[in-house]
Amino acid sequence: MRISKERGLDLVEVAPQAKPPVCRVMDFGKYKYQISKKQTQKKTIEVKEIKIRVRIESHDLELKVRNLRRFLDEGNKSKITMYFRGREIVRPDLGMKVFEKILELLPGKYSVEQPARLEGNHITMVLGPK
Repeated sequence: MRISKERGLDLVEVAPQAKPPVCRVMDFGKYKYQISKKQTQKKTIEVKEIKIRVRIESHDLELKVRNLRRFLDEGNKSKITMYFRGREIVRPDLGMKVFEKILELLPGKYSVEQPARLEGNHITMVLGPK
C-alpha cells in the first residue's frame, strides 16, 4: 500500500483466492478505459462483390468460388452479381444454373442471406459466413 501511495497509483487485487492474495500496482482508471475501448472495437463486416457473366468458363468459375471462400473465411459477406448483355436477358434460367453450380462448389461454411433473384438486367445473391 505504501508503494502504491508513493507512485500515486492504485493497489488492485488480482487473485483473491491465492494464498497469499496477489495484488498489482496500476492505474485502475486507465485499465478500465483500455478494456472498454477493446470491447467497442468490433470487427466491421464488409460486403465483398464478385461479378460474373452467364457464359463463364468452368476454370474462371472455380477461381471466383475460391475468392468467395476466402472472403467468407475472413468473416465478410459476399455479394455475387451476374450481369446480362443484350439477348442474354431472355434466358435467366441459364444464370440461375450458374448460381446453383456456385453453391455446389462452395463448402458448407456459409449461409444464403439473400437468395438469387432477377433485378432488371442482373441477378444478385448475398452469402454470409456462419
